[in-house]
Amino acid sequence: MTTADRITVSFDDGRVVSLPLKWFPRLERAKPAQRRNWELIGRGYGVHWPDVDEDLSAEGFLKGWPAREYVRSLERKERQHEIAA
Repeated sequence: MTTADRITVSFDDGRVVSLPLKWFPRLERAKPAQRRNWELIGRGYGVHWPDVDEDLSAEGFLKGWPAREYVRSLERKERQHEIAA
């Protein structure tokens, strides 16, 4: 489930994990209808959003790993800040 600023996943064992949507830029940019169009992949080891070509693993979600795209954007901002300083 996604809201305007969070993505929340409920696991079969009762755990519920909610992470900032901004950590997943493709999903953040997607329209609500595109976010609602998802499918389980690998027998539940991940989720795929075909409309935005995004895949999230259950393991990564449980460990709180942001998407690589988000991490790279932070690294670029950090480098730009270092250059400007």
